[in-house]
Amino acid sequence: MTQNKAKKSVAIVGTMDSKGPEHLFLKELIESMGRKTITIDIGTTKVHSIKPDFSVSGLIENKKIDRSFMIDSIVEKAKMIVFDLFQKNEIGAVISAGGGTGTFMATSIMKVLPLGVPKLMISTVASRDMSQVIATKDITLMHSVVDFLGVNSISRVILERAAGAVCGMLSYDSKYENHLPRVALTLFGFITDAAENIKSILEENGYEVIPFHANGTGGMAMEEMAGDGFFAGILDLATHELVDDMFGGYCKGIGPQRLVNLDAASIPRLIIPGGLDSAVLEFDHGHVPIEYKERKIFFYDFRSAIRLTDNESRLLAETISQRLNQSRNPLKILIPLKGWSEADREGDVLFHPESSEAFCETLEKSLNPAIEIIKVQHHINDKAFAIEAAGIMMSMIGNNSIRN
Repeated sequence: MTQNKAKKSVAIVGTMDSKGPEHLFLKELIESMGRKTITIDIGTTKVHSIKPDFSVSGLIENKKIDRSFMIDSIVEKAKMIVFDLFQKNEIGAVISAGGGTGTFMATSIMKVLPLGVPKLMISTVASRDMSQVIATKDITLMHSVVDFLGVNSISRVILERAAGAVCGMLSYDSKYENHLPRVALTLFGFITDAAENIKSILEENGYEVIPFHANGTGGMAMEEMAGDGFFAGILDLATHELVDDMFGGYCKGIGPQRLVNLDAASIPRLIIPGGLDSAVLEFDHGHVPIEYKERKIFFYDFRSAIRLTDNESRLLAETISQRLNQSRNPLKILIPLKGWSEADREGDVLFHPESSEAFCETLEKSLNPAIEIIKVQHHINDKAFAIEAAGIMMSMIGNNSIRN
């Protein structure tokens, strides 16, 4: 543990008007483990059982606003406080305990801290769908199991473990130092062979590959990290989330920044239509929705992939073109003409070259002509295609200039 790391405090952020005893208990535990703490009260009132280092509600000028606006104001002010403390090297981790509102507020505040800074949320609602709460951040959730109404023999066990966990995370320094240029690689299950082949080739040539599951959140996390300068290049192998977003499918949830990342305008990007042949929806062979019974369907597990029609492929191409025409990245598009997923190959269930051709024709018509489209006679999972894709990516990184 470095001396600099040892000086950093744990920020305890929470609604101390309603969860005061729990946060006081966390403070005492963490300090008993040799760590300093900084307490930040984000409750909507000034009533609390401990005197916090920061009482955010007292910093809000307009006290007459309704509760929802008050909460938003507190969150924004607390973000500034936490980020300022981090920038001054005063905190190295953050922990909170709360219910529904407390979880929403505390995790929103935690998101201002960069990747790798320990962020631990002990939550009564952690067993629910927390995808929107976590989003693209490395927040650790711990289910409280019981509700918070003071500290009892059950909740104290959870809080003790949480305090130990955040101190342990803060105490650990990674010994690994990366000296290789990083390439972001998007992937999903239907093109695993392509991802593995490309990764091997890039690593053999001195690059570190950072994979992102193209599940909606994964693509947005990649875009966010690209904007923060993590990557020398983006190999967008699996653009499948754009289809699912159009259909409301399993990998939906992309934001407006997907493919249009102005914060990463200097990073070269190679785009491949990995998985654009189909939408992945949640049904199996025993429960096919009536509107899809006449479609080509690839039954995968509890999810199934439906082949896009020609018109759907045209609409998808227009959507992608609109996004790419706004981008300022150095861009190239690489299209494998013999199929875009494991089930989209001649003789397989999703093979329908007319739909793929409709996509390509529309793309060529609507795309900025400055963006080069390269077509190759390979299937996406062929080793020869991986060699082609990796070679183009390395060439683009070597000639990293912004397209006008």
